[in-house]
Amino acid sequence: MDQTTSTQGHQGGRGGGADGLRGSAFIPRQEDLELPLPPVFTDPAQEREHRKQRLAGACRIFGRLGFSEGVAGHITVRDPEHPDMFWVNPFGMSFRHIRVSDLILVDHEGQVRHGRRPVNRAGFVIHSAIHAARPDVVAACHAHAVHGKAFSSLGRLLAPITQDACAVYEQHTVHRDGAGAVVVDEEAGRQLAAGLGPHKAVIHQNHGIFTVGESVDEAAWWFISMERSAQAQLLAEAAGTPHLIEPEAARHTRDQTGFPLAGWFSFQPLWDEIVRTEPDLFE
Repeated sequence: MDQTTSTQGHQGGRGGGADGLRGSAFIPRQEDLELPLPPVFTDPAQEREHRKQRLAGACRIFGRLGFSEGVAGHITVRDPEHPDMFWVNPFGMSFRHIRVSDLILVDHEGQVRHGRRPVNRAGFVIHSAIHAARPDVVAACHAHAVHGKAFSSLGRLLAPITQDACAVYEQHTVHRDGAGAVVVDEEAGRQLAAGLGPHKAVIHQNHGIFTVGESVDEAAWWFISMERSAQAQLLAEAAGTPHLIEPEAARHTRDQTGFPLAGWFSFQPLWDEIVRTEPDLFE
């Protein structure tokens, strides 16, 4: 089981390492305190195992948080040695039961290169398009979580009504093409990837939330946070008219909490919990 950390900088994105956290809400005031940071690998085999472990753990966490909906939902992570292939949870298997050994490797033509179970067709179409369009994306997440899919029916962005929602302020989009239709056509997958653009999340109308990141941890955290922000907005609007955070304040909060390393770091308490309580995920 991989629980290693490193004091080296995070690869890619805004603000690598501790320097990337300085001036943000995440840096300790005392200079002699240490923060856990993402490990840096020189061996692709070790990095592959690490990514697979995080993928299996993220699936377990999604299941624990109630994001399952039958066979819907998929999390992918790019293979570090073969960037035109990605690891994904197998079709028809509960998020709650995913182990590292259950994960399958799929290429961008849809061929299963490792494993004996099939891949979700919609998951392949969408994730292969996202990974192909965005070389910077290491991981992508989607699930039919209740509040995200309910909010998606409104066809609008999350509003900056809470500090948490500000993490994706001006960094997510709404995609309306093919709203409500199961995405099984490759062109529809490419359109969704284009709708995501350079952002870290897209709300597909009448479908739900998709998030991406430089790590499984980051992508999973943005999904969890957006799902909860959708829930908060639905509750607030049911009770009245929420007051919006001013754009300048929303951008300030986003810059403090919405960068890749902050997303990775925010996921760590959930990771630690699932590792301690469900260690069989490493099998």
